[in-house]
Amino acid sequence: MRTSSAGAIAKSYGGSCPPHSNVFRVGGLTVHVAGKHSADVRLDSSLQPFRVKVCDSDISIQVDWVAKLSSTPARKLFDSGSVWRVYEDGAGLRFDFSAANMKEQPYKRLFVDGCFRRATLQMNEECFPSGHCGTSPLEYPLDELLIMHRLTQENAIELHGVGIVGPNGANNLFVGHSGAGKSTTARLWTSLHDVEILSDDRIIVRTDSMLRNKTHRDEIRQDTTQIFMYGTPWHGEAAFALPQRAPLQRIFILEHGHGNVLTRLTRSQMVAELFARSFVPFHRHEYVDSAMGFLEEVADSVPCYRYSFEPDERAVEEVLHVRD
Repeated sequence: MRTSSAGAIAKSYGGSCPPHSNVFRVGGLTVHVAGKHSADVRLDSSLQPFRVKVCDSDISIQVDWVAKLSSTPARKLFDSGSVWRVYEDGAGLRFDFSAANMKEQPYKRLFVDGCFRRATLQMNEECFPSGHCGTSPLEYPLDELLIMHRLTQENAIELHGVGIVGPNGANNLFVGHSGAGKSTTARLWTSLHDVEILSDDRIIVRTDSMLRNKTHRDEIRQDTTQIFMYGTPWHGEAAFALPQRAPLQRIFILEHGHGNVLTRLTRSQMVAELFARSFVPFHRHEYVDSAMGFLEEVADSVPCYRYSFEPDERAVEEVLHVRD
């Protein structure tokens, strides 16, 4: 359910809206960010193509600057081993972001409610001596973490893959671990055909319910659900990233091999392979359960193949001639 982003954030500012705001949309989720300074709502170059002009949002973020952020005790749920850590914070979560060159305290801290609808981002003034203009508060990985966690509340998931739209209406998702050939696949297809690459590294897959109007007076309207793939800002080596979406027709699990061999996967095989290549917050079992349930829905709707391929023209032609 979407909310009025301006109204939600205004409550945090004593009833009045902050002077600066920005809105972007990734994977069907609209994010509204607001703050007292123009730099507080600056979008990185990767997010600029995803900027939109809407009034309502799925996630509202208020950016505040504080004199100092202390390392307060809390139950740690996950440690990325580098930039960020996540802790319990009442009914919600707290994300602390740190860097080796910014002392031991967090340089920013994100508080978010349990449904990932409203968040407050605190920026540590002590870590930015050059002032507010020295950073983009929503820089990676914060943007992806916020979207990834909100997807647990939707029929959606983020996958490690390349989404290719066309040619001739064929929309395929090639999923693979790092080094499996995703960026190579993107370059290969663009060199041979007029296609769009939604992303060459990370794709969001989700359902979209459509209401069909029946023309016969005795028939009732009914909902139908279709699986879509969405481009994301978080691209790979080939740097493809588009804000579009497309209906998903087939999924291929990429792996290097000799020849080009396609093997149709069973439902359980498909769920296992996709889950192994997904971005899921593992620190809470309900998030994992949500992801598994959605992947089962995808497996019931979209055919999936294991694709052992060699990176040449024949690999593309093999996919174009698939008949389910």
